[in-house]
Amino acid sequence: MKYVSTRGSAPELGFADALLAGLALDGGLYLPEFWPALPALEQLRGRSYSEIAVEVMWPFVQGDIPRDVFERIVQDSYAGFASEQVCPLVPLGTTAAGADLYLLELFHGPTLAFKDVALQLVGRLFDYVLTQRDERICILAATSGDTGSAAIDAVRDRERIDICILFPEGRVSDVQRRQMTTVVASNVHAVAVEGTFDDCQDLVKAAFGDSTFRDEVHLGAVNSINWARVMAQIVYYVVAYLEATDSSEAGDESLGAKSVAQAGEVTFCVPTGNFGNILAGWAAKQMGLPIDRLVVASNRNDILTRFFTTGHMEIQGVVPTSSPSMDIQVSSNLERLLFEVLDRDGQAVAEFMAAFRADGSVSIPAAILDKLRAEFDAGSVDDESAAAVIQSVHQRTALVLDPHSAVAVALAERLGGEESVPVVALATAHPAKFPDAVEAALGFRPELPAHLTDLFDRVERIEHVQNTLEAVEALVRSQLKSRQRP
Repeated sequence: MKYVSTRGSAPELGFADALLAGLALDGGLYLPEFWPALPALEQLRGRSYSEIAVEVMWPFVQGDIPRDVFERIVQDSYAGFASEQVCPLVPLGTTAAGADLYLLELFHGPTLAFKDVALQLVGRLFDYVLTQRDERICILAATSGDTGSAAIDAVRDRERIDICILFPEGRVSDVQRRQMTTVVASNVHAVAVEGTFDDCQDLVKAAFGDSTFRDEVHLGAVNSINWARVMAQIVYYVVAYLEATDSSEAGDESLGAKSVAQAGEVTFCVPTGNFGNILAGWAAKQMGLPIDRLVVASNRNDILTRFFTTGHMEIQGVVPTSSPSMDIQVSSNLERLLFEVLDRDGQAVAEFMAAFRADGSVSIPAAILDKLRAEFDAGSVDDESAAAVIQSVHQRTALVLDPHSAVAVALAERLGGEESVPVVALATAHPAKFPDAVEAALGFRPELPAHLTDLFDRVERIEHVQNTLEAVEALVRSQLKSRQRP
């Protein structure tokens, strides 16, 4: 498999090179040159998460990693998750239209967020490739809260990797911040930036755009600009689909002989900030997963909802909400979708993104909007509505949702389609990561899992940097020098 840039002028790369590169040299994002077909779904039913993951992802890595090595890496990546199922699917009642509603719990990894599902794998892939090549990298990443801690956990103490995480000061939860700043590892640096997540993300992209600096420090990426992140997330859409369409509870032991068409379609509702999570669902659909609709669930920072509704994308001020990981106005992974709906015209994508950066607003032609609306729905949920969903779900099921997951459930209940199509809402974080929002809704603070009960007793190590590229590059150079990195 080769990988191509969304902006059309960077060289094609193999998987290992695309993994290490992160952002393409032309500023674009890498995508596979074609979408491989999923294995026959009926042959995946009843298999473990890791076994399904290997089958789904193998076409993307084949030729760069031996099969037995990849199987071992995948197995190791998910061995430490709190749930044996890795990403369990939980019944949640029905939508307003009467469709079966499910919650896909993606927060059973070590840092309690869906980012663990991809980054536990990505960290090990980095380690394997770097060891094979006898190389080192410095990861520079931006986080709106969860990517940072998940990436740090995945690469802490790895000799061939240094990591510097930029986060917007005062705009992540206390738990999210402490999960980054209390890690004692010489290769880890948690850096507060005055500004928003978009500012942090812009700094990272600018650093990658500085070819001299990029080559000097051997920059690598773990944000969802890295294709491997999206690749790993495709898997749980497949797993959720298989469980949501399994009729064994109705007396049928197995769907082994049941065709995909008979099994029917599923709708997914995804709390969306940087668009990487829902893009993985779209990729799964391109590979043959029977998905009816993909619902873009936004909070008050609703640039994506406005875009999918009107075709016009316009940056407005970022408003702090109870779901801070979605407090974003510039969604990087939307570029990958635009590349596809613009018939993989890299020049058209480059011009679109340049216009958006220059003017802060841009529109797509009606025909392109029609293409998008044929597959996507979108809606936004304010803090009050999210809190009401946290309350209602807890009252009827005793489950506790975090505010991001509540946004997804709210839209799933509201926009879930036909009665015959199951709806899966993605639960992207453990409620204990956002105790203030949960307490405001339910009157109590959810407990952290045992391995994090002393989180607020740990000493924080926070570095601060000005919101300029020069300051960030100077900080990274200083960090690497202190590690005596050759």
